[in-house]
Amino acid sequence: MRRLIGAGILCAALLIAACGGATSSNAPGGASGTAAPIATAKEGTVSFTLTSDDFNANGPIPARFTCDGQSTSPALTWHDAPANAAAFALIVDDPDAPSGTFTHWVLFNLPAGTTSLPRGVPTNDRLDNGALQGANGAGGTGYTGPCPPSGTHHYHFTLYALDGTLNLGAGASKQQVLDAMKGHIVAQAEIVSTYRRQ
Repeated sequence: MRRLIGAGILCAALLIAACGGATSSNAPGGASGTAAPIATAKEGTVSFTLTSDDFNANGPIPARFTCDGQSTSPALTWHDAPANAAAFALIVDDPDAPSGTFTHWVLFNLPAGTTSLPRGVPTNDRLDNGALQGANGAGGTGYTGPCPPSGTHHYHFTLYALDGTLNLGAGASKQQVLDAMKGHIVAQAEIVSTYRRQ
């Protein structure tokens, strides 16, 4: 009887160990079934605040900032970015696009200390402050406004605080910027807007 109880305890211990092993294989760096993130942040990454004077978080973006208006970029302001941020990068995209995520804006190497972008940023390859603009999904550089074919789409304005500038030239793709940022993100902020054409 004592042997049976001992064997039962041993089996239970082996089952617990096996379950623990399965859990650890799904931890970061383990062999899990989920895809790895596109841009990897540094350990201890914090978030900060991104706002706009032109739209509320999760609210509609006015038509003037879309293809139904002047397609000018909205004003953006950020607060509480970490003091060690050496540069910023901004990506605006639409994951609801029917053919896959559509890129509306790629802007990088914004200098440290920058806390805002004015309304109507020009679409030049290089801005006066030295920041560079990447390729958008419409085949140009700089901001291109929302123009959803149907339904309500969500536009993610994601700002990354980085520990240095990116060694990329103007016209870089969103994927090139995401790849270059891997391991260099010290904080990030996001605001989402929506748009539905009438």
